[in-house]
Amino acid sequence: MFGIVRKTNREIRDRTVYMEVYGDNKVAYRVTTGWIYLHGENICTYGVEAEDYISGEKESIPDFSRNVEDAVDFAEMIITKRIRPKNLYDRALNYLCISI
Repeated sequence: MFGIVRKTNREIRDRTVYMEVYGDNKVAYRVTTGWIYLHGENICTYGVEAEDYISGEKESIPDFSRNVEDAVDFAEMIITKRIRPKNLYDRALNYLCISI
């Protein structure tokens, strides 16, 4: 049996930087805020970014959490552990497994 699966396009609008920290490993860590339209209403969402200024590598999770405390706590964790952008998704999954 097969069925149609609809995937809604969740576009983050009006993104701004909420917090930015430049680590001693030459990586900029950012918490961003933006708006997403979901089920007929606008919802504020917080994202996390990591950008390596040496290699130019950049990764982001634009809709990490609807709670600013979770996004800032995760950003503090990746800053203290000096996480590179390529490991951002792995650490986010680990963080969400523990926090849920």
